[in-house]
Amino acid sequence: MNLFSAIFLVLLIPSSLAQLSQTETRILFQVQKLLEYPQVLQGWNNWTNFCFLPPSPSLKIVCSNGRVTELTVIGNRTSPSSHSSEPFQALSGTFSTDSFFTVLTKLSSLKVLSLVSLGLWGTIPEKINRFSSLEILNISSNFISGEIPDSISSMRNLKSVVFADNLLSGNIPDLTSLSSLEEVNFDGNKLGPEFPSIGNNIVKIILRKNSIRSQIPLDLSNFEKLQILDVSLNNLIGRIPNSIFSLPSLHYLNLSSNKFSGNLSMNSPCSSSSSLNYVDISHNFLVGKLPSCMVKSKAKMLYSWNCFSKKSLKDEQHSLSYCKRDAALAVKPPNRKVEKGSSMKLGLVLVIVGGVVGIACVLALIIVFILWKSKPERLNHNMGGSVAHKFSEKSNMNARHVPQTMRLGTHGQPPYNIFTEEEIEDATNNFDQSNLIGEGSQGQIYKGWLRNGSVVLINCIKIKQKGLPHSIMQQLDVLQNLRHRHMVSVLGHCLITHQDPPQVTCTVFIVHEYISNVSLRDQLTDGKKKDMLKWPQRMAISIGIARGVQFLHTGVAPGVFGNNLKIENILLDDSLNAKVSGYRIPLPSKSTVNEESDAEKEDIYQLGVILLEVITGRQITSSSEVEQLKDELERSSSEPPSSILRSTIDPSLRGSYAYESMNTAVQITINCLSKISSKRPSIEDVLWNLQYSMQVQESWTSSGNLSTKF
Repeated sequence: MNLFSAIFLVLLIPSSLAQLSQTETRILFQVQKLLEYPQVLQGWNNWTNFCFLPPSPSLKIVCSNGRVTELTVIGNRTSPSSHSSEPFQALSGTFSTDSFFTVLTKLSSLKVLSLVSLGLWGTIPEKINRFSSLEILNISSNFISGEIPDSISSMRNLKSVVFADNLLSGNIPDLTSLSSLEEVNFDGNKLGPEFPSIGNNIVKIILRKNSIRSQIPLDLSNFEKLQILDVSLNNLIGRIPNSIFSLPSLHYLNLSSNKFSGNLSMNSPCSSSSSLNYVDISHNFLVGKLPSCMVKSKAKMLYSWNCFSKKSLKDEQHSLSYCKRDAALAVKPPNRKVEKGSSMKLGLVLVIVGGVVGIACVLALIIVFILWKSKPERLNHNMGGSVAHKFSEKSNMNARHVPQTMRLGTHGQPPYNIFTEEEIEDATNNFDQSNLIGEGSQGQIYKGWLRNGSVVLINCIKIKQKGLPHSIMQQLDVLQNLRHRHMVSVLGHCLITHQDPPQVTCTVFIVHEYISNVSLRDQLTDGKKKDMLKWPQRMAISIGIARGVQFLHTGVAPGVFGNNLKIENILLDDSLNAKVSGYRIPLPSKSTVNEESDAEKEDIYQLGVILLEVITGRQITSSSEVEQLKDELERSSSEPPSSILRSTIDPSLRGSYAYESMNTAVQITINCLSKISSKRPSIEDVLWNLQYSMQVQESWTSSGNLSTKF
């Protein structure tokens, strides 16, 4: 009777708690090993009954009929997008996402897979669609890079996809075929530029903090089940569709920190949605009046830092001119395609146009110089009160002679300020030594905090020279114009003069913007970070550097040369935009035309060294290494294309570039590194070749022509 009772009790055990099959037990032990025995899995051993493990916040395993249907593992390895003060903790270099997911997909009955903060790195393999039964996929807070594979579109049972806080880039695949999909969360990546296509059964869309640069699709008005939409901190453009405010199920809407423009319809039907309780449209370029239904709405409404009419609005707004100017710059450029047979024509046209524009600029500068020299010199020895007026007047005149394409790069910068000595002392806590972060050939550099909370760098430069007042006025004129999206820009200055006849001594405090992210050198020497820099990303960074140098050479008058260009001085912001730092601050000097010409060509050589590191992925520490790698590039570029990969090109770039694109970049790099300075190209030539290389790359990517993939 006792035996019968025992058998009866066993039969009563639900199938969800049945003993796990030996095959799936072995798979779980393989997962434990591949994850390098994280703390949450360290209690596993040969006697562990996985189906009977009590669920916890960091581990949950659910079984059915001897198979795993849910695996949730939450580790403690911080990701790049986390706000933790702990260092990043990716898995070791032996880890492979391909091998890992090959093992995981053998758990064929999985419906829920959550692998969070485990240090996973690498790309998502195409075989991800082998999870034929998967309904929830969460690999957030890891180091996953590259593009999301198209194969995810064939995972018909997916209801939730959460890839937040990784390093993913490129466009999101078309998800309209996933009719069961209810949630997508790609927060904190670099995805874009297109807004993803998603089925209209979606309930939750979170695309916050990515690189989306398109308009909101109109078909979003058909998403009647949508409850949460967060696309903040992107670069979305165009008008906000009025219908979005009247979606029947929507209760959370965040469109802040984008580039939306235009006005909101005064007849907006926003009040018809009784569920909408949070709306954030702040930090855009919206104009006109705020619809009355929003002003009177019971929902929490955030609309500051647009350009709405300030009447009856409590929140801060920009001036109307601010929004009109910046909204014009936010217009999406047309897609460029380089067709075979037309690229040479395009190049010829660009060369001719560039030559005409260049000649016109030179003539304009000569005329300005002649007029300036013929103008009577008036020196106001009381510099304190008159500097700002002369400074602004003269810089406006010079700005008219800067090419329009270069001036566009300066928009979006905060107003230039002339700081007082007291403000500089406050910012640095009276030049406290704890705020001193460096000392170079042009003085000490302090980290400071302005009264509005902004973090800045303050360069302290002391000058002693005869006839200083007039020459320093000229240099301050140039200083105000050192502002560009691909430079660590100058935000303002403070000038203090001391009379010491017959000399004048002055101290100039130059306030720069502060970039908190990593340098290009850091990005290329860190194995995990380097993997996310494929050829298109490296080309975009290289073009950004060249534009920054071009602005220094030709965007201000007189040009700034001898800029000590080094890869560790190329900083990358959160969107991987390159910013040139450590460039020369123009000071009164007696440099000759020949010296300036030599300095210009030295800048080109140094830019060539940076490009060499970008292409090879190697850290260069000596001139002999430069020559060695240059020789290797010259030899490899003259051999069949496939040999390039076997010689000098960074192996991590494999499969991400078109041969013609790479070869163009290699050739201009070799030219920059010419031993004969006169044979080095101008910065315009360098930029033109890099842009052509990018156009070829974009054309190849869009055509999917694998015959040129190496």
